[in-house]
Order: sequence, then structure tokens, then C-alpha cells
Amino acid sequence: MTTDVPAVVARLGEDFLAQVYGRTYRHFPGEPDRFTGLLGWDDLNALLTHHRLEPPRLRLSASGETLPQHAYSVPVTTRRSTVWHRLKPAELHRHLAEGATLVLDAIDELHPGIGHLAQVLERHLRTGIQVNAYASWTPEEGFGVHWDDHDVLVLQLDGAKRWRIYGPTRQAPLHRDTDVPEPPLDEPLAELVLNAGDMLYLPRGWWHAVAASEGVHSLHLTCGMQTTTGADLLQWLSEDLRRETTVRSDLPRFGTEEEKADFLRSLGDLVMKQFENGTLLDRFLAIRDATDRARLVPSLPYVEGVPPDPAIAVHLVTARARLHSDREGNAVLTAGGEEWTFSTQAAPLLSLLVDGGRHRLDTLARAAGLRVGQVAQLVSELVDGEVAAVRREG
Repeated sequence: MTTDVPAVVARLGEDFLAQVYGRTYRHFPGEPDRFTGLLGWDDLNALLTHHRLEPPRLRLSASGETLPQHAYSVPVTTRRSTVWHRLKPAELHRHLAEGATLVLDAIDELHPGIGHLAQVLERHLRTGIQVNAYASWTPEEGFGVHWDDHDVLVLQLDGAKRWRIYGPTRQAPLHRDTDVPEPPLDEPLAELVLNAGDMLYLPRGWWHAVAASEGVHSLHLTCGMQTTTGADLLQWLSEDLRRETTVRSDLPRFGTEEEKADFLRSLGDLVMKQFENGTLLDRFLAIRDATDRARLVPSLPYVEGVPPDPAIAVHLVTARARLHSDREGNAVLTAGGEEWTFSTQAAPLLSLLVDGGRHRLDTLARAAGLRVGQVAQLVSELVDGEVAAVRREG
């Protein structure tokens, strides 16, 4: 059995988005084999074996402190005088057995199945996702009582882990903030055990402590969700308003009191005009989607363009691409910070790509009533723009 990613996303449906997301925690009990095939111990061993992973990408944490790299690795100098750190499995095992937690950041960039999960979540939640893996063996709390500056969705893959959840002490704290949240003084609001197949959603700012205290080892994934806040909106608006002369003008440092007041009034009028426009928020969110970072997926061996081979399949490597029509009826695709304008006839095949999944060139050609060669040319533009990737199937 393999992980049913759509079933994972289905648990985050309309009720979750309306009543839970950003508001409170939610425990989703599941079947023990729900995540079978997503990431196992053999997969983790292979990643540690075949990748040169340096801190902070790979790290060990114990009692809230990161262990020094030399505690579990040895530097190796190549004949070209470059240095990398080779894991020492015996020392790695010893520290983990003594209570350290193994952390592997951005595992979605290393593991195709987890990368697919991240993209599906990005498409559903309309935000960037980074997935970290955590493995622990003892009741020692690797990070102590702490909070995260982003929402998280936890998938318990194997074993069990006890979570103590305290709630927030500062509403919507940020990584760059004016105050630091005070530690919780009360007992946990909830204490629960995540078993294999369970999921947990936790909003940012909620204090929590985690330990493999159930007498078994633990392996889980944490899907961290990029925040999009009022501060982001204001920062974008300040950039967008640079088109206005008043915004570009020098402050009237040596002006009269009346001149200073006039300047502030003009600036305030510009800002208020934007906020009174009911489309401002939607426009900002559309731009965030359009500039979403594409994932790194080369398309070797097709370095000179995509050939007109019906068996070649294509997929977008950004999950939040947007498709709309301009005034002339052309199909306009925005993705990865770029924009492409195609004829109306291309809209059906672009719609398939934006909806996600991998599609063969012949399937896309039939959907749009185009020749495979024409579709190959269109796809080549998207590959050159680094928002699509191709591979041959069959």
C-alpha cells in the first residue's frame, strides 16, 4: 500500500479551512498503514548514505541544543582540497540512543514522494510548504517547550510520539517581531499521543513539547506552512506604490509644518485609496501565487527543447500557477514570477497543467485540438522558463 495523498488533503477540507486553520489545533486519528510507502527507515538510511548533508540541513538536537557536527561525523579532505563531513554511524547511533533527535530539513527536496505531497499541499493551501523529518528514540525532549513561527501539519509515519500542547501566549507571533512570546505558565491544554497514521495540525505560536516517551522509536514529518501576513501586504504595497511621485519623493525634512502635514496627508490618501479598493487583497494574493518559487526539476536529456514525442509527459514545478484570459481572449499563464500569453486554443491544455498532475504531450494535444509538435513548442517555453519539467514515459 502507498500513501494516499488526496486522502491526506481531504482531511483538510472546507470545515478545516473555515473552523481550524490558523485558529486551533486538530488531531486526525488514522489507520497505522496510512503513510506506508511515503518514507520508511530504509529510505532515511539511503538519504543519509547517498547525500552529503551538512548542518543545519542535517543536525542532531538534544535538550534544546544542537550537537556539534564533529560529535557524529569526521571531516574528509579530497585530493582537490575540498572538505566534507562523513557520518560516523556508530557515533550517530550512540547520540540517538542517548536522547538526541535527528532532524533532516527540506526533505521534500530530496525525496520524490514527499516532494509530491508538499506540492499537493501547496496547491490546496495556497502557500509554500517545507517538509522536515524528525526521528527520535527516547523520552528526551529534543527541543524542550517551544513554539514555531509557522503553522505545521505533522504526519506520524512510524512508532509513536507524545505531544504536550500549551497554546499561544502571544497572538500570531513572527520570526521578526517586536516582542518575544512569554513561556506558558499553566499545564498543557492537551496531551496526546500520535501513533503511526495519525496527523496533527498546530497553528504558529502554539507552545508545545514532543518526546518519544511511549517505549518505541518515532519517525514523523512536519509540513511547515509559509506565513502570509499583514506585514507582507504592507511591504508589497510600499513597493507597488513606488509608481507614485509622492512615494518616490524625499521627505520634507527641512519643510514648514504645513509642508510636512501636506506630505503626510498626500501619502495617507494614496494608502487609503488602496485599502478602500475591495480588490487589493485578492490582487496581492494573486501576485504571491504568480511569484511562488518553482521547485528544482531539470529535464535531461532534452537540453535543446522538447521533441514532438507523444510519450513525453510534462508537469508544472510550481503548485500555485494561475491561468486567466486577457481582453483579447488569449490564455495568460503566470507562474514562478513569469508570464506567458498563448492563443485561446491553448487554454484547455494549460488548464490541465495548472490543475496538477503529469500529462503526456498527446493527451494535451487532444485536449486543445493541436498537433503534438505545437504542444512540444509550448512546453519548451515553459521548461526554458523553469516552471515545467518533462520526462519520457513508457
